[in-house]
Amino acid sequence: MDMQASRQLAVTQQQAWDALNDPAVLKACIPGCDKVEPTGENQYAIAMALKIGPVSAKFTGKITLTDINPPASYKLSFDGQGGVAGFGKGSAAVTLVPNADGCELSYTVHASVGGKVAQLGQRLIDGAAKSMAEDFFKRFDEEMQRQHPESYAAKMVMGDVSTEPAGPAIPVWVWIVGAAVLIAGAVWLAR
Repeated sequence: MDMQASRQLAVTQQQAWDALNDPAVLKACIPGCDKVEPTGENQYAIAMALKIGPVSAKFTGKITLTDINPPASYKLSFDGQGGVAGFGKGSAAVTLVPNADGCELSYTVHASVGGKVAQLGQRLIDGAAKSMAEDFFKRFDEEMQRQHPESYAAKMVMGDVSTEPAGPAIPVWVWIVGAAVLIAGAVWLAR
């Protein structure tokens, strides 16, 4: 699977960078996330619960950040396990570019799945990833408004902030985590 997109954020490049690297913010914004904990230098353990239809699944994985260029970019790799049902692996490049409206977050993701989960339809995985991305950005925007009300207030006065989602843009790490969680969910569905 490959995915590429971008999203305009009303906060500064540094504010977005800090939030995207804050385990507490990530835990609050990722749907179903139970844990985002540092396990070493630039490494995080993540645990999530996901429900697809009547089926619930648990997912555990590891995220490693490399080529870190604060506050502009980093690359990450993800390795997740859904038990005997399968696995998900991926890599992503994330870039934050400052502009007059705040900053633009861009990403490119490459991911693969294996095991029983690989037998699930791509449309199911893509649909769940899109829904998860929209939920993440709604939560992330709300958290940024809570943490930086002055940035959003200035944009509202100028009429530049929309309350509608900007689209299915997903930060690389979220897409990878989401794909792995969906894979784990698919494994549970295949049982």
